Amino acid sequence: MSDNRVIIAGGGIAGLALGLTLHQIGVPFTVYESVREMKPLGVGINLQPNAVRELFDLGITAGDLDKVGLPAEEWALVGLNGREVYSEPRGLGAGYNWPQYAVHRGQLHMLLYDTLVDRAGADAVQLGAKVTGYAMHDAGVESTVQIAGATRNETGTLLVAADGIHSAIRAQMYPDQPPIHWGGAVMWRGTVRAKPLRTDSSFVGLGTHRHRMVIYPISKSDETGTALINWIAEVTMDDAGAWQQDGWFKPVGIDEFIHHFEEFRYDWLDVPAMLRDADCAYVNPMIDRDPVPSWVDGPVALMGDAAHAMYPTGSNGASQAIVDARLIGAKMLEHGVTAAALAAYDAQLCGPVSELVLRNRGAGPFGLLNLLDERCGGVFDDIEDVIPAAERTDFMAKYKAAAGFAIETLNAAGPTIPHGARVTG
Repeated sequence: MSDNRVIIAGGGIAGLALGLTLHQIGVPFTVYESVREMKPLGVGINLQPNAVRELFDLGITAGDLDKVGLPAEEWALVGLNGREVYSEPRGLGAGYNWPQYAVHRGQLHMLLYDTLVDRAGADAVQLGAKVTGYAMHDAGVESTVQIAGATRNETGTLLVAADGIHSAIRAQMYPDQPPIHWGGAVMWRGTVRAKPLRTDSSFVGLGTHRHRMVIYPISKSDETGTALINWIAEVTMDDAGAWQQDGWFKPVGIDEFIHHFEEFRYDWLDVPAMLRDADCAYVNPMIDRDPVPSWVDGPVALMGDAAHAMYPTGSNGASQAIVDARLIGAKMLEHGVTAAALAAYDAQLCGPVSELVLRNRGAGPFGLLNLLDERCGGVFDDIEDVIPAAERTDFMAKYKAAAGFAIETLNAAGPTIPHGARVTG
């Protein structure tokens, strides 16, 4: 064991991105992940250009990402009557120096896992091992790890908790934190083989802020013209205390929810027909956690969903987790493998990302549909008469700035971690 070892609690996208970053800059680490076997779980997610930039700097190539998804070309909102509210190019087409990717979450996870094991060795990720708590000592931090029904203590200089929305480390850091927050929205998610809408890779949000579909491809089209399409069907209930089910991501039958979307039929899309052809469907509430004043307790830090679980309305939860990992690495280059590095990470990100969590509760970029509903109930003849173009563009620009992927700012920024940089001493 090295004196500078970092213990990473959790082997999801956040923890693996941190492991890859620490390996890149020469910091020893061990990832402890509770599952006994890594499997490609989940459906579609988006990686914003700020996160793709970081993956490229980690040596994850466009070719690698093309195997788990495809570059996004367009982001579009459509009203209840099927007419366009707003659209814009995304990624390289929008002027970014890096693409935006729509990917299969599970396949991206496996890509990161396989890459980390290939680079750092199989022992870098300990499966079937859950970090359940921590204690400070003079040399750093001692973590309590449960492995195969037994409990042992692992010592490291730092502990970084990437153990998700149910984080045991966050619960110890904030024992009186409020319960998980649910605002009343339920999501059904799945995939289907179908022809992409609008372009070969458009992200389409359809409906209202309380009743909508999100549809986008996560694979390139095959010779038949069809692709693997990710869909999200969402309804906001009036009773935010009505969620009584156990679990957070459960398989369900289409008949349990298709009735909510029977009227979503247009000359360019038949939502009920698409749902009936789905490969799978899962239900979960749209949840997050109230922000906390700090993500750090001395040599212990939170990252990813453990720090800032957020509504997926802005498509930046996974992206922010990757950015977290890279900034932690950058601060270690500046301050060494020390609590000071974690404090600097916390000082830079905790405040603005906490604001983003709250902004996403207000529907994030889908807030345009809130305005549409308030002004016309979601049905209109000419969107210019309801929300003028300048107002729509300004709304989206403010969200991109808050989420850290404003074009001019991101394109002008130097690399988070310079090529070849290593922690010394």
